[in-house]
Amino acid sequence: MTVINNQVLSDLGIGKPQSTAANNKSQLGQQDFLKLMTTQLNNQDPMKPMASGEFYSQIAQFSSVAGIQDLQKSFTQVASAMLSSQALQASSLVGRDVLVPGSQGPLSNGGTLQGAVDVPQAASGIQIKVHDAAGSLVRTIDLGDQNAGLAKFQWDGKDASGQPAAAGVYTISAQGLLDGAQTALGTLVADRVDSVTINQSGQGVSLNLNGHGAMDLAQVQQIM
Repeated sequence: MTVINNQVLSDLGIGKPQSTAANNKSQLGQQDFLKLMTTQLNNQDPMKPMASGEFYSQIAQFSSVAGIQDLQKSFTQVASAMLSSQALQASSLVGRDVLVPGSQGPLSNGGTLQGAVDVPQAASGIQIKVHDAAGSLVRTIDLGDQNAGLAKFQWDGKDASGQPAAAGVYTISAQGLLDGAQTALGTLVADRVDSVTINQSGQGVSLNLNGHGAMDLAQVQQIM
């Protein structure tokens, strides 16, 4: 019994390899177009020369498409590199505390609650108020005068009378005098990074925080 392998069939121009080659030739590429244009120009009627403007326009279109494809490949490579870099950066945050925008933070037994106030410009008389889940005022922290930037604070977990507050989630609010007017200020709280998730779409990395759940890496304002 004679065995004929795929290479023999390919050499004869029959079999599956021929089908693949036929499919590859079913579309007109840029090089094929240039060959066709050259043939048409060589065989044109000298008394009725073909207009070159249309050819140049089509060549420009081919070049534009090729350039866009190359650019898309470059963007894909850059995006992939950026995602890998973000994933590596985010993974290094697991087990650490980060400052994220928010007004609520958990307090453990005997623990503390850290955060910051976002001061848009120099302000005076800045105060932080800590409320429990029932809305009752637990503690007022004076930060005094602060320049523009993040004014950090740490609540020791004690109420106004110096007694330890119960463990739970507390709400933080801040206000201060800006240009002589009492103004509410944005707050940030510290939270622990438990794990990292790469978004299913492949766009961006999310941090899974102990108290705030999933949050985009870009929202992290500072690493504690």
